[in-house]
Amino acid sequence: QLQLVESGGGLVQPGGSLRLSCAVSGFTLYAIRWFRQAPGKEREGVSCISSSGGSTHYADSVKGRFTISRDNAKNTVYLQMGSLKPEDTAIYYCATDLFSCDVPWSGGGYWGRGTQVTVSS
Repeated sequence: QLQLVESGGGLVQPGGSLRLSCAVSGFTLYAIRWFRQAPGKEREGVSCISSSGGSTHYADSVKGRFTISRDNAKNTVYLQMGSLKPEDTAIYYCATDLFSCDVPWSGGGYWGRGTQVTVSS
């Protein structure tokens, strides 16, 4: 059974940084995505990393500020978030639908429970 567990969220001031982690158990060689959902807003795809880590994708809203990476030896995917803005406030989820980052999200898949990120002064 594939399981994903997020950690690393918290309260940070605007302009600050956080690093989120997604620990993956089970068969782990899949592309992993980060999503976020703010109160009253639709879920937004933030970033995706291929199974090897050689290919990454970002939403325009975070490009240049967030960096996704993975350590397959540790079965962990990271999302380094910098220059944080209040509009980055959301619950962040990692997920996989077992398909490549190049394929549109299938709508199903395996999800973690999320970690809250709050950007506020």
